[in-house]
Amino acid sequence: MDKKNLTIGIAFIVAAFATLIIGQRLSPPPAPAPMAAAQSAPAGSTTTLATPAAAEAAQAAVPPSGSAAPTLFAALTDDRADAVTTSLANDFIEARFTDFGGAIASVAFKKYDALQGSSEPFIFNRQHAAPMLAIGELKGLDQNTRFTRVSATASEVVYQVVFENRLEVTRRYRLPAAGEDPYRIRHETTFRNLTPQTFPLPRLALELGTTSLIGANDLGQYLNVATYDGKDTEYIERAALEGGGFLAMIGMKDGAPKAVIEQPRAITWAAVKNQFFASIYTPDAPGVGVAVRRVDLPPLAGSAHANTGITAAARFDLPALAPGATATQSGLLYVGPKEYTRLAKFGHNEDKVMQFDRFFFNRIFLSGYVAPALNYLMVTTHNLVGNWGVAIVIMTLLLKLISVPFTLAASRSAKKMAKLSEPMKAIKEKYKDNPKKLNEATLALFKEHKVNPAGGCIPILITIPLFVGFFAMLQGTAELRFQGFLWAHDLSAPDTIWHLPGLGLPLNIMPLLMGATMIYQMRLTPTPTSVDGPQAAIMKFMPIVFTFICYNFAAALALYSTINGLFTIVQQLLVNKYSKEEPLVAASLPGGKKIKNITPQK
Repeated sequence: MDKKNLTIGIAFIVAAFATLIIGQRLSPPPAPAPMAAAQSAPAGSTTTLATPAAAEAAQAAVPPSGSAAPTLFAALTDDRADAVTTSLANDFIEARFTDFGGAIASVAFKKYDALQGSSEPFIFNRQHAAPMLAIGELKGLDQNTRFTRVSATASEVVYQVVFENRLEVTRRYRLPAAGEDPYRIRHETTFRNLTPQTFPLPRLALELGTTSLIGANDLGQYLNVATYDGKDTEYIERAALEGGGFLAMIGMKDGAPKAVIEQPRAITWAAVKNQFFASIYTPDAPGVGVAVRRVDLPPLAGSAHANTGITAAARFDLPALAPGATATQSGLLYVGPKEYTRLAKFGHNEDKVMQFDRFFFNRIFLSGYVAPALNYLMVTTHNLVGNWGVAIVIMTLLLKLISVPFTLAASRSAKKMAKLSEPMKAIKEKYKDNPKKLNEATLALFKEHKVNPAGGCIPILITIPLFVGFFAMLQGTAELRFQGFLWAHDLSAPDTIWHLPGLGLPLNIMPLLMGATMIYQMRLTPTPTSVDGPQAAIMKFMPIVFTFICYNFAAALALYSTINGLFTIVQQLLVNKYSKEEPLVAASLPGGKKIKNITPQK
């Protein structure tokens, strides 16, 4: 791989990552907007289930019932002190149910700690606007309604309420059986008409839970709501509710904050997620949309950013009930880590919550295909060796071994190119005023000496998609959270070992090693004849710029790049030592003729 192609490749990566950094580092999440700001959407309203007529009026949608405009944030609610809770547990989760709303108050993940070094499990929906799968926007059946627990076993709990002797609502939850995914909870809500008249049920809203930033290093890129309609996945970012932004500044969109975003579309599944965890509801029958809101949460320890969470409710249409008839809304609720190999088995593309192709450069370099393959390889390797850092090292070496034939060919091509420096200079001097003949003579020279000028591009075409795919894979891979290797205490975060007194600047070793390997690697690589002064200057500073950009990325990314660079250095040293030395080519044009007598072949 010659320096020119290496420079082009690194420049692509630097440009992409610089765009990402500018957007994220220099634009932290804004503080909560004032409550008095103007509103536009009818969020947070309720419909009263008082009579069949009232229910019929609410069938098409759930409009406000003459109440004041909603606030910008969904209200943060605490567990009721008088609530009766029931816990169901297996080896992976402990789900805590509440009789208020007959819903899931929270889910603890036994395999994932809340904080590094803590024995306390991470709890999803610990701070929330509503319990998960609570019935939203229907007064008399919502989270403020007390259900009766009618039965409970080690794996199942059933709640029931009767509304004014007209409608019986039964809610059933079951933990997964043996052979099923341990993070998926089976849910059924059955409505039974107790009246002698037809009872038109209103549109049902089921709360999906509340999630927030995962830690001080989390900038909220993956804090959003995802929906899948059986074909396409759409993501509603928290920033879409915050308003502002560049498009608002130039008048291309409304910059006012929004209380709610209503997304009417078929719902094969809907999810609320952050960087590492998600709740994903896959209904047995498709839904008709979601409503998304923000939740103002207490600040995270060690973070200067406002901790604004996000919550959503999935909407479902239900049929009108004949006297004595029933209707059931049911599905599977996954509450757990974003583990690609687990989610990929579910059958409805739930693995799309990983969002491997979130950024434009991910799509350019096919991260949606590369990242899943890298994740599978990393997890498979870890299952064999038992250490995530070692798994990354082995995976990197395997990928480099696969690319050896291409990099060796590129190295040989680069050395041949370097030997053509004198005739290349002669050609440029001879035809400096005739670009067409200059190009013809150059191609003829390459053909005569069997040099492929594009040979050095092949390793770049392999290296860049792998690097970008690895970066995309690391952003949401829960398995690496709090996993240490060497001095790095968390492979999903920077490997900071010290902070500069007074300034608080972190000392991250792995990115510095990565930069050092890049500098040494470029010194070993033959310099092509086409590299001029400006290009040479760019090449000198490229490793420094790239190190700066990647300085606060996950340690696993720097580990991958460092091992990749070390392998390339060893390979280049061996090539330089054992490859056949190509003789210098004299300063003549193709065919060996003197410059003044030769013109390019037609």
